Amino acid sequence: MFWALFVLGHDCGHGSFSSDAKLNSVVGHFLHSSILVPYHGWRISHRTHHQNHGHVENDESWHPLPEKIYNSLDSITRKLRFSLPFPMLAYPFYLWGRSPGKKGSHFNPSSDLFLPNEKKDIITSTSCWLSMAAILAGLTCFMGPLQMLKLYFVPYGIFVMWLDFVTYLHHHGHQDKLPWYRGKEWSYLRGGLTTLDRDYGWINNIHHDIGTHVIHHLFPQIPHYHLVEATEAAKPVLGKYYREPEKSGPLPFHLLGVLARSMRVDHFVSDVGDVVYYQTDPQLSPRKSD
Repeated sequence: MFWALFVLGHDCGHGSFSSDAKLNSVVGHFLHSSILVPYHGWRISHRTHHQNHGHVENDESWHPLPEKIYNSLDSITRKLRFSLPFPMLAYPFYLWGRSPGKKGSHFNPSSDLFLPNEKKDIITSTSCWLSMAAILAGLTCFMGPLQMLKLYFVPYGIFVMWLDFVTYLHHHGHQDKLPWYRGKEWSYLRGGLTTLDRDYGWINNIHHDIGTHVIHHLFPQIPHYHLVEATEAAKPVLGKYYREPEKSGPLPFHLLGVLARSMRVDHFVSDVGDVVYYQTDPQLSPRKSD
């Protein structure tokens, strides 16, 4: 249910839920606030991600760290960022403080994530988030912490882990090293084509087919319930540039190995060059990378 609320709110953020911007905003606030996501703050940063995907410096979500920034991290931060399960709990911390090397918060209207004319939107979303937090606090006092743990906070934790798992694997972990771009080498199309589709087996049906991620990046205005047919229509056009996902069994256990391997070898990219690839920190990966 948490995932369903997120996907519908995600469509609102892209304007694919309705052609009415006000309706998108109202429904998006209701849905995303209920799962502790600041709607406009997330919508704007997610828009930045889509407009810059594949760009080392300008991308917003799960982008690689340049070597200089990576080297500036203390050992504990590196461990937390690349040692499972900690990266799968990153989403709330990202909303509060973004990624290393970037400042600001999804809750702060003065953050450099936002334009001056977007401040009112951020204040609205932060107020809705605080209202939901107050409701949860009140329900915890009324129903008891154990009941709220079962009804809300454990499902929320599972949702966060699934969201981080899915979004990471849609941009990392292919068996071939995929490029990240800078400068004139980057384009919207090149960046979009470095995203990855994933097969989640039986979970596809309750996952709202969000595993069809390539077509979503190329045409984010397509609602989630048309992504499968849009992907099938695009495959003949994309040809060799489309990477067919590995087929899953009933449950996507194979992706656990993909995630673990990527965390082991995908640590940073070079500070120079307009086409760069992930490199491995030997201190975090004592085994020889393949």
